[in-house]
Amino acid sequence: MLTFGIILIILAVLMAARVPIAFAMGITGTLGLAAQLGFKPALAVLERTFFDSSSSFILVAIPLFILMAELLTAGDVTRRAIIACQSWIGHVKGGLAIATVAASVLLAALVGSSTASTAAMAASAFPEMRRHNYSDRLAAAVVSVGGTLAVVVPPSIVLVVYGVLTETSIGKLFIAGIIPGLLTAVGLGVVIKIIAETTDQAPKGEPFVLNKAIKQSRHVIPMVLLMIAVIGAIYGGIASPSEAAALGVMGSLVIVLAQRTLNFVQFNRSVSSAIRATVMIVTIVACSAIFSNYLAFTRITHSLLEFVATTDMPREVIIGVIIVALLVMGMFMDQLAILSLAMPLAFPTAMALECNPVWFGIVVTKTVEIGLLTPPLGLNAYVAAAQTKVPLGTIFRGILPFLGMEIIILVLLLAFPQITLFLPDLMSR
Repeated sequence: MLTFGIILIILAVLMAARVPIAFAMGITGTLGLAAQLGFKPALAVLERTFFDSSSSFILVAIPLFILMAELLTAGDVTRRAIIACQSWIGHVKGGLAIATVAASVLLAALVGSSTASTAAMAASAFPEMRRHNYSDRLAAAVVSVGGTLAVVVPPSIVLVVYGVLTETSIGKLFIAGIIPGLLTAVGLGVVIKIIAETTDQAPKGEPFVLNKAIKQSRHVIPMVLLMIAVIGAIYGGIASPSEAAALGVMGSLVIVLAQRTLNFVQFNRSVSSAIRATVMIVTIVACSAIFSNYLAFTRITHSLLEFVATTDMPREVIIGVIIVALLVMGMFMDQLAILSLAMPLAFPTAMALECNPVWFGIVVTKTVEIGLLTPPLGLNAYVAAAQTKVPLGTIFRGILPFLGMEIIILVLLLAFPQITLFLPDLMSR
């Protein structure tokens, strides 16, 4: 236990020194294995672990989904989706903000990255809301919370990483995320409507014009069809997540080429961005596996499972402790760092309590999503502040009502697992 304590201190020091979480976990995991087994055996374990974790076939889905998102963003498809949603419901009081949430759902189904979605919304939806005299506080908050939908709505990169780390079906995780994602969007819309009706932060937009709305929607129809094809292929068992991701890349390339919105420079930039993001994620997965192996050799995980099996604490209390711990971690760390650090201990504990791995994955993902909005880190708030130039404190104040709704939805997911498991159960029949 002394060695384990020293390793945790080293990990904390490296993280405090802003060493990337992947390298911090890889270094401490290697040091721990060397202390536990000796230097040469540790290198043998390190070599095998890194190869096995980084060569998993399911990891193919990560670069493909990221590339699909990059192509659609570079091809201006995502901006057009925002404009289309605004043309349909932007005329009601608070409509532009609600339209931003609706566009965030479409964007989430194609981007899979919370920060990318927030940046896209900040660049396109925020100026439109400001032009219509929305308060900066509400507009920037909506941009921030709308971006978090990409964490739950498939094809979420966070869900893919969770599936890889825990060996849970990524296809079922994707399907399970649909209802919680839509429920979250509806909840955010309700909060916006309440704010619009009780304050002067959200005036009415321009009058509704049917012909204009139909014209703006023409560019979005191919994107919606692509989204349905990708998710439908997984749900119907026609394709695996990796195969569906390949379909998504091909479809997105066809769309942007047909609409003539992508040139060679943008294509090259999209591929480069996808490669950089993929290397980062795969490195996190591999280094997390190294740290997990160290935990296995120390028998810390085994001891924790024995405690769970023999304790008189109710199952709900233990799950509640895990959720609170994840929420606290979310105040200081990004979502992938939380997953890589917490899942080696939290997932086996949840399985010992006979939790459904798909349900637990959505609950964890929802908890991580909330962390993107909570100070002092609140990554999405920082992204929105950088893009919109709205003070960070103003954004956090605007986020508070939405955080309340996020907590309510998290409690619903905890209390009623069928919200999450309804579609995956149908998929299994």
